[in-house]
Amino acid sequence: MSPGVYLGAAGFGMIAVCYGFARFAFGLFLPQIDTDLALSPTLSGFISGGSFLGYCFAIILSAYLTEQIGARAVAIGAALVAAVGMAGIAMAPSPQLLASAVMLAGSSTGLASPPMAAAVAAAVRPDRQSVTNTIINAGTGAGVVLSGPVALLMGGQWRLAFACFAVAAFVMAVAAALSVPGGTRATQTPGGLPPFNRVIMRLIAAAFLMGASSTAIWSFGGKLAALQLGWGNTGAGLLWIAIGAAGIVGASAGTLVARFGIDRVHWLFLGALATGILLVGTSATTPLLTLGGGMLFGAAYIMLTGVYLVWGVTALPNRPATGLMIGFLTIAIGQTAGAPLFGFLMDRLTPDYAVLVFACLAFTAGLARANSAILKPAPKATSSAQEISHLNDSN
Repeated sequence: MSPGVYLGAAGFGMIAVCYGFARFAFGLFLPQIDTDLALSPTLSGFISGGSFLGYCFAIILSAYLTEQIGARAVAIGAALVAAVGMAGIAMAPSPQLLASAVMLAGSSTGLASPPMAAAVAAAVRPDRQSVTNTIINAGTGAGVVLSGPVALLMGGQWRLAFACFAVAAFVMAVAAALSVPGGTRATQTPGGLPPFNRVIMRLIAAAFLMGASSTAIWSFGGKLAALQLGWGNTGAGLLWIAIGAAGIVGASAGTLVARFGIDRVHWLFLGALATGILLVGTSATTPLLTLGGGMLFGAAYIMLTGVYLVWGVTALPNRPATGLMIGFLTIAIGQTAGAPLFGFLMDRLTPDYAVLVFACLAFTAGLARANSAILKPAPKATSSAQEISHLNDSN
């Protein structure tokens, strides 16, 4: 296989572990964690929000470090941080220490994405980069779908589950060391913050609103299933399997954007996201509707993150790590704000009202349109790739 194929496979696995296990599995095991550590919905929301907050700081640092020291070191660091964070979750004796471990584990996802984008820019030819990036991004779905059977097999043993996840993260650190190219520093001197033109500002608005709405399921999906259907570990595990399996469809985001444009794909899957939230979270749901809603949500979420990835990277083609960072950071900021807000609405109103409000947030994200987002490689992209390839050969 070519180096690009190895990179795609390793990146897919890295994202599966960091996003699927270290970040989103917390919502799957939340009902059991609640029982063991006596967490209220508001406190659960703040702890989950802490995971997203850790991500926010980490992705900024990751984009900077990737441009300074290269992708390989940052990717290895991401996997090791995930391993330590998830080991901390497995051993946490109190809500306070749990919150710290959840934040550390969640920060690994921020560290993981920018080096993967930079590595793709170095190792993959320009006309295949969007497709490869969105395939790697779809690793989130694989991680989520794998966490479901783990929950089914281990029942309420959430500590043992996170210990197994920590081992998987360590294995991915070794895989990153073997497959991610080392000489992926920016070919131009990094210029600090990029220009915040209309394309970037619309990306920020859309990603923030979508990220906030997604916390209805990522942070509270297991709890909503328990409240609305009386589901325990088995039901929540099946829901996560449905979300993750459908999320793998998000690998086609790059292909769909190239064919139909960002705005059409964006609107379509925002509608699917909102519908999925409503089907899972309202009191009128049934087991079949909940699983169907989970599939809609999973496919839509991964597709939308792929859309924002392409939107950011193509808007800043000579700084792919920074382009990805802007969209993904804004998603996480929305999730940081959304998780505690959803928990607050559940406490003060009812789950149905909270779900309806957050479904509407998804639709408002469609008001931000990409319009003139650049969807072509920069004129010097090919020569830049050749320069980076030369750096790789020298390493």
